[in-house]
Amino acid sequence: MTSRVLELEEQALKLLVIERERLAGGLLVPLARRRLTKVDEAWAAEAERRYRAWKRGRRRAVPAVKTVAAIREGLDR
Repeated sequence: MTSRVLELEEQALKLLVIERERLAGGLLVPLARRRLTKVDEAWAAEAERRYRAWKRGRRRAVPAVKTVAAIREGLDR
């Protein structure tokens, strides 16, 4: 993050909770309204497919620690 963003974050954390909630909402709402790209849509569909498979017992969950370790190992090759 840039120093400006870190400074803004530090200032925001000094606000009252209700003020932080309003600020967060004001920042997030425009993001939620933006159109998804084809890539975003594809990832969302894949996430839904995987979630449904997990709910039906066709897939099992893998701990994040193991997944991250496997990714790091693959990057080291």
